[in-house]
Amino acid sequence: MALNLDKQMPDLPKEVVYCKNCVTSNQRPRIRFNEQGVCSACEYAYEKDHVIDWAARERELQELCDRHRSKDGSYDVVVPGSGGKDSAFVAHQLKTRYGMHPLCVTWAPFEHTDIGWYNLQAFVRTGFPNIMAMPDGAVHRKLCRLAFELIGDPFLPFIFGQKAYAYHVALQHDIKLMFYGENGEVEYGGSEKYKYVPKEGPDDWEAQYFKGTSVDELMKVGIERGIFSPDEVSPKSLWWYKPPHPDLIKDAGLEMHWMSYYQKWIPQENFYYASTHTGFVPNNVGRSEGTYTRHSSLDDKVDGFHYYLAFIKFGLGRTTRDCMTDIYRGHLTRDEAVSLVHRFDGEFPAEHYEHFKEYLGITDEQFWEVINAYRAISNVWEEVDGEWKLKVQVS
Repeated sequence: MALNLDKQMPDLPKEVVYCKNCVTSNQRPRIRFNEQGVCSACEYAYEKDHVIDWAARERELQELCDRHRSKDGSYDVVVPGSGGKDSAFVAHQLKTRYGMHPLCVTWAPFEHTDIGWYNLQAFVRTGFPNIMAMPDGAVHRKLCRLAFELIGDPFLPFIFGQKAYAYHVALQHDIKLMFYGENGEVEYGGSEKYKYVPKEGPDDWEAQYFKGTSVDELMKVGIERGIFSPDEVSPKSLWWYKPPHPDLIKDAGLEMHWMSYYQKWIPQENFYYASTHTGFVPNNVGRSEGTYTRHSSLDDKVDGFHYYLAFIKFGLGRTTRDCMTDIYRGHLTRDEAVSLVHRFDGEFPAEHYEHFKEYLGITDEQFWEVINAYRAISNVWEEVDGEWKLKVQVS
């Protein structure tokens, strides 16, 4: 556990400061605070309400769809997603409002939850063809363990494929256009490189989404530590985790666009829309672990540990993420959000803990060794009389 491959952490400010408008802090990688102490995500939320010309963005979207729409009903856009509220919203809008013919693709979760599998099936039943990729399970589990131990995010192998798989499908089916949901870097406070453009390419994935580490680097350490044998490592076994060669992308004319550039992104409204049109149902318990909502990130039994590790490393958990968007939309006041963060952020994801340990092949002691190792190198924790406590909380 001595090696930390999350290259974002050393660049974070040592002093923890919270946004004056929402509940996030400067520990969110790549976030920017202005002179008034307001974060870049809040600035962008203001622009969405008061600056951006959404009618002009709508015309851009119409023109984009007009250029790519097939005349014979063949697939003309790839939409990656899980059957969750956001991807369902994007696919249904493209099909019913813009006359497109989406081919939907799913990079499979590590392990489907019952509700996640139900929602994917419900989505398909409402009229959407879907291709699912399930990578080599043995390789995938080992990558998950390595990412947990060396990067502090067991979810990273899923993110590799989530970003890359749609490109492979688009190439195979000669489809030029791909549509993702939101530009998370801009919406939640991160890189502003693509703030005013509708699309990105794979060039910045490693820095912005993969925490500065490629699947090749992760695999290399896995071989050095004896977790992977050399015969498990081949271009074939890693093919889906990496995008096609840049020349192939360029020659094929592939374009990946965000719906959030063209339409104001409101997760709560996406939930209502998907519930109405694609049979989406929320968690069948009062709320999801670690937050007060029950309609987001429902698909994977590993999801809760992705958010929990974010809380351990940055002091920013699942409740913080949900509160940010609800503050932007006026669904919560900041005082209400602070109370929710104090109550639920960092709640331990107990429901799938036993499964998580079994999936990674670790013990309870090994789990907490990793957790405490990341606490020790973070800027947000201190050990007092043998107990870990946050140095400062949003107030």
